Amino acid sequence: MAAQGRFLGLDYGTRRIGLAVSDPEARIAFPERTLERRGGRRDVEAICKLVAERGVVGIVVGLPLHMDGRRGPEADAAEAFARAVGAATGVPVELLDERWTTVEAERALRETGRKGKKRRAVVDAVAATLLLRTWLERREALARRDAGDDA
Repeated sequence: MAAQGRFLGLDYGTRRIGLAVSDPEARIAFPERTLERRGGRRDVEAICKLVAERGVVGIVVGLPLHMDGRRGPEADAAEAFARAVGAATGVPVELLDERWTTVEAERALRETGRKGKKRRAVVDAVAATLLLRTWLERREALARRDAGDDA
């Protein structure tokens, strides 16, 4: 994927898609919002609009694997969605194992005292933020390693 520019993180779920966007320097991930699912084509159109508005240069989609690493129907659906988004936007899309992002997001929001529907509406955007942050950190570590700067 491109070296600089905004990246988009997607936590793809059956009811909602959590959205997170990086800063232009691709160092920090911020929660964007939660998109209520409205059907494949309409969901992809909403993502295309956000990509155009924010000047997104790359997308990371969470791959929901089982805790033992097995794939299930959710992983297949996320992968199909990632392909559709890539084809529609023309932007490179990568998948990243997201097994712990929702658990981490739930824990973080519980600690803030948010409850009920309000918390549920935010958890997907927080999970997308954690996913994107993880991807950005790995990307930075690989760039340092490739440059020979392991410090």
